[in-house]
Amino acid sequence: MFKADDYRLKIQSMRAGLKEAAYALDLENQAVRLKALEKEQEDPAVWQDLERSTKIGREVSQIRNKIAAHDKSATALSDAEDVIDLIEETGEEELILELDEMMSVAEKDIEEMRIRAILKGPYDSHNAMLALHAGAGGTEACDWCQMLYRMYCRYCEKMGFKVYELDREAGDGAGLKSVDFRVEGENAYGFLKAEMGVHRLVRISPFDANKRRQTSFSSLEVMPEVEDDNEVEINDDDIRIDIYHSGGAGGQNVNKVASAVRITHFPTGIVVQCQNERSQLQNKELCFQMLRSKLLEKKIEQRQAEADALKGDVKKIEWGAQIRSYVFCPYTMAKDHRTGYEKGDIQAVMDGDIHGFIIDYLKKT
Repeated sequence: MFKADDYRLKIQSMRAGLKEAAYALDLENQAVRLKALEKEQEDPAVWQDLERSTKIGREVSQIRNKIAAHDKSATALSDAEDVIDLIEETGEEELILELDEMMSVAEKDIEEMRIRAILKGPYDSHNAMLALHAGAGGTEACDWCQMLYRMYCRYCEKMGFKVYELDREAGDGAGLKSVDFRVEGENAYGFLKAEMGVHRLVRISPFDANKRRQTSFSSLEVMPEVEDDNEVEINDDDIRIDIYHSGGAGGQNVNKVASAVRITHFPTGIVVQCQNERSQLQNKELCFQMLRSKLLEKKIEQRQAEADALKGDVKKIEWGAQIRSYVFCPYTMAKDHRTGYEKGDIQAVMDGDIHGFIIDYLKKT
């Protein structure tokens, strides 16, 4: 029997959630901001400055996406109410399946808006620069580093993000010693910052003839991509730029021209390098982007350390330093030590299904 009142109560609750999300996203002021940006885009002088026009276009796109998501959810709830009225008038209960599907889609869209509202940090909307490093353990750790790289590529693909590999160092026997890559997309840093830390793998090693259980570690660094502005200052006297030939397979230009670039920042000891592009200028530009991101991440860590110092010494209560354990043997599960959240299907996790871990962590923070 169709219970219209139950559906209407659920819609009322979803409307309240949508209103809260709209308030958190400040959509009323965002609409005013959108009009101002669209008016600014009409100025021909803006299009003479590529950097400025790109920045404005990105902000316009983000605001439009937020408003469009809100309007879509509001329309879906109104349509659901119309279907409820129609079922009551005609008695066609065959429409209940269609109504349930509409409600499910609207609920999912509203939840996504609530997640957007969580990502309000100063750099959450930026692109992300990531670096994976294999820990101690030789070939086993290098293989684990490559598995994690594949996992994050699958996750970014599911989220609609674009991944650009900047630099890699192959392992001696298999896998990767390290890989640097850039993730481009709305709120890329906001989502991926939750993955920063050490990742632990337990499995029967395929590289051990005695089939013993091995534990491997890899670390992930996540930094927001920042533009060349006053946020991070890089003095020419503080850096050294080295030019060298790219390694690995390459075309004629790579073999003849020293196109790879390495930048060393003396005050912090940070070293970045890029050899992915054929052009030395492009590699140099990407290196500076990576360096700015690492310096900004260092500033964020210093601010956090100062805030933690005010709170006093807070000791960790989890085992080890890893943020997550992926246990192939003896169990098939992955567990996030920061939230206690467990994912039962380890293969799904390795295929990039880590959204539950990330959302749980963002909600807790």
